[in-house]
Amino acid sequence: MPGGRTGALGDAFTEVPRQAVAPGRVRTWVPDGPLDLRLVLGPLRRGPGDPAFRAMPDGSVWRAVRTPLGPGTLRVSARGGQVCGEAWGPGAEWLLEQLPELLGAADDPSLFVPRHRLLALTRHRRPGLRLTRTGLVMESLIPSILEQKVTTAEAYAAWRTLVRKYGEPAPGPVPGRMHVMPAPRTWALIPSWEWRRAGVDDKRASTVLRAVRVAARLEETVRMPPAAARERLERVPGIGPWTSAETVQRSHGAPDEVTVGDLHLPGIVGHALAGNRWADDAEMLRLLEPYAGQRHRAVRLILLSGRVPERRGPRMPKGHVGRL
Repeated sequence: MPGGRTGALGDAFTEVPRQAVAPGRVRTWVPDGPLDLRLVLGPLRRGPGDPAFRAMPDGSVWRAVRTPLGPGTLRVSARGGQVCGEAWGPGAEWLLEQLPELLGAADDPSLFVPRHRLLALTRHRRPGLRLTRTGLVMESLIPSILEQKVTTAEAYAAWRTLVRKYGEPAPGPVPGRMHVMPAPRTWALIPSWEWRRAGVDDKRASTVLRAVRVAARLEETVRMPPAAARERLERVPGIGPWTSAETVQRSHGAPDEVTVGDLHLPGIVGHALAGNRWADDAEMLRLLEPYAGQRHRAVRLILLSGRVPERRGPRMPKGHVGRL
């Protein structure tokens, strides 16, 4: 139903009609260089059906966000070198205050010096790439946990299912059905069988539950340097280097944090920089040494280059936890 679900969990859910939409708050901002909204905000999208993200045909991007001040919806559009942000809900003011950093204002692409022709060409062709900084940790941590050691399709389906069922309808005149992800307490109250129905095994579900119990402490890491933030995140059992890197790349806009432990990334980097599709993590890090301080940006440019090795091995099999 268009109103979405809200209220307590389980049988206590009730349908609540959406209230009349009040005018949104508006902020305009002029970036100091080229800006491509899709490139900057693309890493925040968790699959084509992400209930918290919409990229529209007119070039605008919509985000449904749980901010420190409450749920909020942000619409971002760019025209004539100027960015317009419009926001609704209790979190609207926070979203507009953070708008420049969300769009890479704290990022400095000029620090990147390409050492490979491929990266020089890609940077020239993609001048609007900036690294987003959301200022929110749990927003990126939970979906990253769901993506541990499963196919992206399975992880995206789990995120979509859980956010739609347990999240709140996004405030404002949103396109289609958009939802703000659940609050930490709501994540903690999801029954075990609902995790399994969403295709999430006990190990990943337990990691999410441990994380949301210390959500306030983890959100504090946004004020720390990325390395220190990762150290605190990894104190939570079940959160390792892969998950912490995937989180701070988004929450902190960290230009040097590299994802290790990924099934495909070392081969992609190895193939692009040295013609070695069988590279492992150690070889990937060695190849990225010339980009110390900017290694994550180098990886983004490699992925945008399209220089990806032809798939030869079997795809990672899908799990069957949802059938339990």
